[in-house]
Amino acid sequence: MDFKSLPFMYLLGGIVGLFVIAQSVFFLVKAISRATTLGIGKKVVSNVIVSSALFAVLPSVSILLGLITLSHALGLPLPWIRLSVLGAVTYELPAATAALNVLGLNIGEPVRSPEAFTAIAWVMTLGCISPLFIIPLFLERIQNGVFALRQKDSRWGELFISALFMGMVSAFLGMGVSGGLLPVLTLLSSALIMAVCGILIKKCNIRILEDFALPLSMLCAMALAIVFAALLPAELLPAGLWN
Repeated sequence: MDFKSLPFMYLLGGIVGLFVIAQSVFFLVKAISRATTLGIGKKVVSNVIVSSALFAVLPSVSILLGLITLSHALGLPLPWIRLSVLGAVTYELPAATAALNVLGLNIGEPVRSPEAFTAIAWVMTLGCISPLFIIPLFLERIQNGVFALRQKDSRWGELFISALFMGMVSAFLGMGVSGGLLPVLTLLSSALIMAVCGILIKKCNIRILEDFALPLSMLCAMALAIVFAALLPAELLPAGLWN
C-alpha cells in the first residue's frame, strides 16, 4: 500500500475532521443560546444559519479543487488534513509546489520518497503556523502603526496598504507564470472569467455570482488549461506534464 494513503493517515484525517466539526457545532450551539438570550426570533436565527451555510459551502468548491490537485502528488490524507484546519488553497498549493520544485519534483507526479513527502509536509505545516504567533503578539502593533500612518497622511497610508497587497499578489503571480506559456494562458483566462463575473455582478445585479465567481473561474480556467495543453507545441509545455 502507498505510504501516503496508509490507514494511519486516514485516522489522523478523521480525528482532525471530527475536531473541526465538533468545534463548529460547539460555537453554533453557543450562538443559538446567545441569540435566544437576546430575544432574537427563531426564524431570524434559522435564516442566518442557512445563509451562513451557503456562504461557507459554495466558495469551498475552490478548496475541493485544491484538494484534488494536491492529492495526485501527496495522496488524499495530507491535503485533507491541511485544508481542513489552517490551510488555504492560496497557501497550500504554492507551498507544496515550491517544496516539490526544490526537491526536483512536480505536482503532476506522485511523490514516491517518504523523505520528500516528510519535507513537503513540514514546509506546508511550519509556514502556516507562523500566523498563530504573529497575530496575537504583533497584530495590534501593526494595526496601530498602519492607522497612525493613515491618520498622519491618508494618501501615503492608502499607498502603503495597496503596496502590501500588490506585493502579495505579485509573489503568487511570479510562481504562477514561471512554468511557461501554459500557466500564463491559464492565469489570463481565469482573470478574464473573474472580470466577466464582476461585470455581471455590478452591472447586471446577478448577486448569486458573488459566491460562485471564484470556483467558477477556477473550474473554467482548469478546463481551458486542458485545451491549451492539447493545442500548444510540446516544447512550450512544462516538463513532465504528461508523465
